[in-house]
Amino acid sequence: MIVVSNTSPIINLAAIGKLEILQKLYEKIFIPQAVHYEISIAGKGKPGALEIEKLEWIEVKEVTNHKLVKALQMELDEGEAEAITLAIGLKSELLLLDEPQGRKVASNLGLKFIGLLGVLIEAKRKGIIPSVKSIMDALMTKAGFWISHQLYTHVLKVTGE
Repeated sequence: MIVVSNTSPIINLAAIGKLEILQKLYEKIFIPQAVHYEISIAGKGKPGALEIEKLEWIEVKEVTNHKLVKALQMELDEGEAEAITLAIGLKSELLLLDEPQGRKVASNLGLKFIGLLGVLIEAKRKGIIPSVKSIMDALMTKAGFWISHQLYTHVLKVTGE
């Protein structure tokens, strides 16, 4: 399965020491150079920076359609624009993306995407994690990941917690 990720899922899972969830679910993750830059250079010393340099299952790929990246940057930041462009270029089966505007653009382009909470739901269903609640709680307290009360409750209901 070809999976491309934007910055948010990687840094937030790294912040709580749960980055391995992505490997267990998808085996390999591709990120564009802009996402690599956001995490390892602009985010030097922050969660995910060391991990993406060391982990062989996270692979940096260069986008080739620079015109599409520029067009998408009218609405999105460079990381999102490159992640979407890379997903199209690799014919990825899944794009990991949390930002609402990025998800809207990805949807308009016919891409299948999932956010971090969707990743957690999938991980729970496949028996990779025993509890979604503890991870959501850690994401909110340790990583500063915002989850509305309504969405938090919905995820717990969907996962039977």
